[in-house]
Amino acid sequence: MTTQLGYQRSGSGKTLVMQHGYLGSSALWQAQIDYFSREYDVITPELAGHGLSAHMQGPESIAEAAQLVFDLLDELGVKEFMLIGHSMGGMIVQQMALMQPARISRLVCFGTGPVGLLPNRFETLAESRRRIENEGLQNAAARIAATWFIDGEKAPGYAVCIDAASQVTTQAALACLSAWEDWNVVDQLDKVSMPTLVIWGDRDRSYGWSQPQALWQGIPGCQLAVMPGCAHNAHMEKAGIFNLILQDFLDPSSAS
Repeated sequence: MTTQLGYQRSGSGKTLVMQHGYLGSSALWQAQIDYFSREYDVITPELAGHGLSAHMQGPESIAEAAQLVFDLLDELGVKEFMLIGHSMGGMIVQQMALMQPARISRLVCFGTGPVGLLPNRFETLAESRRRIENEGLQNAAARIAATWFIDGEKAPGYAVCIDAASQVTTQAALACLSAWEDWNVVDQLDKVSMPTLVIWGDRDRSYGWSQPQALWQGIPGCQLAVMPGCAHNAHMEKAGIFNLILQDFLDPSSAS
């Protein structure tokens, strides 16, 4: 059985790695893949125990998850790349930026923060763990995914999230929660050396303002984009605006 992360890849040009978050898959990036693969080599790794990586055991640390992404990129022969991570994927890309900064030319932390315990989350990590264990992962995932959108279960992207969650193993879902509890890089943010952008939806119920604020204030020269009227999955709710914000950061001359 392979120990390499599953992934999707499309387009050509400079490499843009997009890491999805908890209970997700590459499918949540589809609007970004369609847009950015016109100019970039877009690689979307799938977390261990998720989607195309469902055959793998989910690690219980963010550092291990980050190393798995590096291992995949090494296997693909990718030396330098731009990097964006959403939610838990945002934790992973922060960790990657601290582990091998010379390989990352630009960093985007989206709907995320430097504290794994998620102090402003709609429910505690312990409550999510209890619900997964007592109600089953799919029932818990359906409730969690509804918080990712302003319109909840009525949001057009909700069904995509439910389908992605159906491909996640219970072991991985629980391991992710354990990984978050032990992770905090607030004191290391000043070591993030590459140009960095933080994107946050102002109605995000997973990461309250204190999280993106800590990134914005802690990373030297960090830029901030707040998307009004968006929840946790702003890239699905207002994909057009999101893509322009991201494009402007990656290559200001091509955003119009």
